[in-house]
Amino acid sequence: MTHAPYRNAIPNILTGIRLFGGVVMFLVLAGAMGGVPVLSAYLSPDQQFSLYRTGFWLFVIVAITDFFDGWLARRWNAESRWGAILDPIADKILVCGAAVGLLTSGTGAEVVIPLGVILFREFAVSALRETIAGRVELPVTLLAKWKTTLQLVALGAQLLTLVFLGAEDQWIPIFNAFADFLVWLAAVVTLWTGWQYFTTARRAMRAA
Repeated sequence: MTHAPYRNAIPNILTGIRLFGGVVMFLVLAGAMGGVPVLSAYLSPDQQFSLYRTGFWLFVIVAITDFFDGWLARRWNAESRWGAILDPIADKILVCGAAVGLLTSGTGAEVVIPLGVILFREFAVSALRETIAGRVELPVTLLAKWKTTLQLVALGAQLLTLVFLGAEDQWIPIFNAFADFLVWLAAVVTLWTGWQYFTTARRAMRAA
């Protein structure tokens, strides 16, 4: 059974949306915290808060595509080389953009270390893949896939705390503590999967 040609393109389109959307989300968060020259200087506190809300919803919408592009590609047997290349890039742009946006937003000191760990690991693994490209293959592990999902959930929860900034509901501190826990958990899993990749690469290089 042959599929309609458009089906082969949809997963890659969704990946492209996530890549572009991640950049836009970061720019929105940068504008909210005053990082966009000229424009940010004219924003009122209410407008900055509105940008944080926009950044949160952009993150949620774009993060959802992370599930659907892979699911549709497997369901329609439409996996492609371009998709395999762009998918991890789009994931890293979304994750790193949200992490940097949170760090520059004045987020609590409790999550500075785990957010830093997430950023360092993503850069380190990307450098590792580039260094050993063509010599050692590092397939994405199942735990690494779940790691990305956990990162997105944790970062989304942290962005949600910015939306509720200043709220007086009694459950807000509880949610903030839960969001902090998610980021620490994501950082631990992120660090562990990074160690797995480096261990696998070292063994393969020794055996070569």
